[in-house]
Amino acid sequence: MKTDRFQAFSDGIFAILITILVLEFHIPAYHPGQLLPSLLAQWPLFLSYAFSYFYVGTLWLFHHDYFSMLKRIDRNVNILNLLMLFSITLLDYPMSLVADALTSGNRADMQTAFIIYDLVALFISATFYFMYAYLHRHQELKNTAVSSEFYAAIKFDPVRSVTIYGMAILLTFWSVWVGAVLLAGGIIFHFFAYLRMSKQLELSKGGHHA
Repeated sequence: MKTDRFQAFSDGIFAILITILVLEFHIPAYHPGQLLPSLLAQWPLFLSYAFSYFYVGTLWLFHHDYFSMLKRIDRNVNILNLLMLFSITLLDYPMSLVADALTSGNRADMQTAFIIYDLVALFISATFYFMYAYLHRHQELKNTAVSSEFYAAIKFDPVRSVTIYGMAILLTFWSVWVGAVLLAGGIIFHFFAYLRMSKQLELSKGGHHA
């Protein structure tokens, strides 16, 4: 399969997912003159949506830049990509759980919601690791403009992510808020890892042309 069809399908999935995330917004029930307090009471939804949108957007950037280095796609890459996209489409559910649990303020519910979000995030990072590992073993799929050092520089990023989310799960049993901060830190880590990967990709191509 050509990479443009592969990218177009994946981009469509990301676009649908982001659309689904925003569908969680509903006008709150309120009495006349009480719209503002009712809207402010929805802060958990706004917060969880903002982090989830940022997370999905970063994953899309990763996906777009990483697969731009491929010259062709084989069957196994397609299967791994479907698994990866499946894991990402699960994000809407824990986003809603976190918003509801934060609204209720119940510790047990927040603990459960954050752990489920962590598990989905861990699953996503694991699928990226499987894809990275497979493409490293099949260099014939990559564009020759990308140096062999590129994979070596980024191969442990998914492992680091899995470690962060695993620690978040464990710490959430001890403190919901410490676990929540670590979950947020894992999502932010992805963005900085993306910036490093993008820079490494540019350096790799530049070094090859030089």
